[in-house]
Amino acid sequence: MTLAMMSVGSSPIRTYRAFRANEGLGQKLRGLARAAAIAALAPSRSPTRKTGWVRFPYYHHVFDDERAGFARQLKYFKNIGEIIGIDDAVAIIESENPIDGRYFCLTFDDGFKNWIENALPILVEHQAVAAFFVATGYIGTDPERDRERLLDFYDDRSRLMAFLSWEDCRQMVAAGMTIGSHSVGHVYLKSLDDNVAMDELTISRDMILEKTGQPCRHFCCPFGRTDVDFDPKRHPQMAAQAGYESFLTGHRGKNRPGDSPFDIKRDHLLANWSDHQLRYFLGD
Repeated sequence: MTLAMMSVGSSPIRTYRAFRANEGLGQKLRGLARAAAIAALAPSRSPTRKTGWVRFPYYHHVFDDERAGFARQLKYFKNIGEIIGIDDAVAIIESENPIDGRYFCLTFDDGFKNWIENALPILVEHQAVAAFFVATGYIGTDPERDRERLLDFYDDRSRLMAFLSWEDCRQMVAAGMTIGSHSVGHVYLKSLDDNVAMDELTISRDMILEKTGQPCRHFCCPFGRTDVDFDPKRHPQMAAQAGYESFLTGHRGKNRPGDSPFDIKRDHLLANWSDHQLRYFLGD
């Protein structure tokens, strides 16, 4: 049976609307209440009140119905700052020199197919770069052959996502993007002993170099919560020992000169969020 012949809910998700289709009423009501609160508070916040920072917006997906929103967000970032690559962002953070301006380093987590289908063309059109963190064990999976495994990626097993191929990753590198590690199996590092955790760091690093020809210098911790998903006293140091130049977390906030590149804060965004939502989450 081909993908085109699969029933609804069995083929890979292509829209954010479909991604949310199985949310319960309670979850939808909480989302509406949260959106209303953000709309009310956003006018009092602004990302342009201060300079001297690097922020790392991060996404998981750009679905077909998020393309226009993602393009608008790139314009929003460029209107208030500059989009830079991750090597430059890490160098700025490591430096003790004051930052003259506002900088955004765009990042993506997991390895979904819609990155090359939707995100990459828009990035290229807007002359922007991003770092894409892939769970290497999922790259090259097939939605038909590996269906059960892919359904286990999310707690909601109705969410079948297609992942990139290694050829996709090579095309992204050729377009000026960076491929970083998100571990091999999208694991909770804190649940692993040190030897297994180090394998997740080094095997994924070596696979990215082998398959793309680009050295893998940056590691993004899956899930990314301090003391929940990783041990801040162990895992960033292990990443440094494995040769990585940064360790990215899932905690919001600005990064400033002198901050550790092994404790990078990032801001989770959805590609269809409006300007007032960006203003709320990125503003002071």
